[in-house]
Amino acid sequence: MRLDGIHHISCITGDAPGNLEFYTGVLGLRLVAKTVNQDDPYVYHLFYADESGSPGADLTFFEYPGALQGRAGAGMVYRITFRVRSYDALGFWERRLADHAIATTRHEDRVRFDDPEGLGLELVAVQSPDAPLVAWHPEIPAEVALCGFDAVRAYGGRVASTGRLLEEVMGATSPTEYRWELTGSARHGTIAYDAPPTLPGRAGAGTVHHIAWATEPADHERWLERLHRGGVSSTPIIDRYYFRSIYFREPSGVLFELATKGPGFTVDLPLERLGRELVLPPMLASRRVEIEARLTPLRDPRADW
Repeated sequence: MRLDGIHHISCITGDAPGNLEFYTGVLGLRLVAKTVNQDDPYVYHLFYADESGSPGADLTFFEYPGALQGRAGAGMVYRITFRVRSYDALGFWERRLADHAIATTRHEDRVRFDDPEGLGLELVAVQSPDAPLVAWHPEIPAEVALCGFDAVRAYGGRVASTGRLLEEVMGATSPTEYRWELTGSARHGTIAYDAPPTLPGRAGAGTVHHIAWATEPADHERWLERLHRGGVSSTPIIDRYYFRSIYFREPSGVLFELATKGPGFTVDLPLERLGRELVLPPMLASRRVEIEARLTPLRDPRADW
């Protein structure tokens, strides 16, 4: 069994309309699901991805309206890296982000910037064997579009113990110190750790909630057994409607999830209608009127395209 790179990354926003505008309008991702947090159904769960809603390009946000800006600290992911296909693409993004008043910093093969709530983002020019996971946008040519996740960076306090978990239980390799790669049949993803800052972390807008690694659906029960044999305390398998999940914290404190590569976002809507309406899992369908009344209205980001 191998983990097939990064499945999705879930974050927190205090401003769903602004978040929607930035990630679809500026970065060019597709809103593939507008649903709610199953554990707190009065909170949006927005999913952005490529055109097909593929694992490996799926960035999600829980909206807590008016949430104060958070601060990444020990046990938290603080930067998310997307792939682009060339140095020319990096130049395109420097210009595009400047046009939208987003400050950037260039580091040779990568461009770093923050989203409007302070979440650290990065674009890296990389030639990868992984299929490019691209969304359509009228202002962003496909050859310079974001192509899916490459890596995350986290602050870790018990990195040696985390490394043993990643290598001995999760099957990661470590090409360089404090950096681990998880490679499956279709994709690979990387997590790297840095020494934590002095100030403690604080969950809030602009912070990462958890990172999910992709599993084959047929392997999920065996992954649960493997975690437990490795001494990892986890949740049972939880049905998240679009995928099944197992959650646990690695020794440095980052919340990990193992998520199946299916059934995917077309379980309730055809591909062409993804993201256009609020979708509720069957267990919440009878509460639609009550739930919709408490959510921030969101427009269809593609309505004017």
